[in-house]
Amino acid sequence: MPWKYLATEPGPDLKLFKARFDTLINPRNQALAKVVVLESEDSVNVVAITPDKNVVVIRQFRFGIGKTTIELPGGLAEPDEDPLDAAKRELREETGYSGTKWTALGSIQNNPVYMNSSLHHFLLEDARKTDTPELDEEEDIQVETLSPQALVQLVDTGEIQHPHVISALARIFPLWDRSDFKISLSE
Repeated sequence: MPWKYLATEPGPDLKLFKARFDTLINPRNQALAKVVVLESEDSVNVVAITPDKNVVVIRQFRFGIGKTTIELPGGLAEPDEDPLDAAKRELREETGYSGTKWTALGSIQNNPVYMNSSLHHFLLEDARKTDTPELDEEEDIQVETLSPQALVQLVDTGEIQHPHVISALARIFPLWDRSDFKISLSE
């Protein structure tokens, strides 16, 4: 049975997100629930592969964990911006790379617990350095390329943990060799 919405109140504008507060009725027990929802534009990320078969990655400080992470280039789409156009723009702005051989890899929900947006994954198979990066005021990004083997190893060792990155990479590369782990789903 669906949840019944009773009210929606605007919350603060948080720059990248707008908060809102929804009041709903829980269909299981009829209890009132006041929840926060972060509204934002959809986002994109790119698995950009160079002609020598390396993957373009960025190192970027992440305020939430207070550490620098290794990630795929990407970011928020502009209002009414097509996801592919956003992917091309974000890749060029963050890394200076561009190309012509694009494939949509599908999308996921950013975090349906409290967000209303999706993340669109893209593959670029002919990524070349064509421009100078144009970083936002809050960004400090280092660009590098890694072999697929090195990238997969960073996921396997836990150095890459960002779920959006892992989701995109899992659509291209086998991320974990678990030949030592066997499970049978049939009886």
